[in-house]
Amino acid sequence: MASVADLVKDRRVLSVRADQSVLEAARLMTEFNIGALPVLRGDDVAGIFSERDLMTRVVAAGRSPATTTVSEAMTPRPVVLSPNDTVEQALFVMQEHGFRHLVVCDGKTLKGVISLRDVMRSRGRGSSAQ
Repeated sequence: MASVADLVKDRRVLSVRADQSVLEAARLMTEFNIGALPVLRGDDVAGIFSERDLMTRVVAAGRSPATTTVSEAMTPRPVVLSPNDTVEQALFVMQEHGFRHLVVCDGKTLKGVISLRDVMRSRGRGSSAQ
């Protein structure tokens, strides 16, 4: 059974600081074609900022992306997976909470973010190999 570590092992770890603007975060997400970023305060994961956060807490609320900080729009205290968790456990958490992205940390060390698409692709490869 595949682990969450398998999904993040060869990826660049991207993040945004809590005091950065939403505009900066959105540009980073666009540049790397990703739907969510972990939000750091120092070395600690303080939240996750997703496309959904951008739309509901900034655009629909009529706020300026240039002057709104990520900490004002992020989802605080995200559910965090361990690299040792299985892909099936990740899928369960995503379904249970309605999440499309989950932060992965080894202890307090950020390892990356996985998406529902990553999980589904992994499951597809696993089932076709059986």
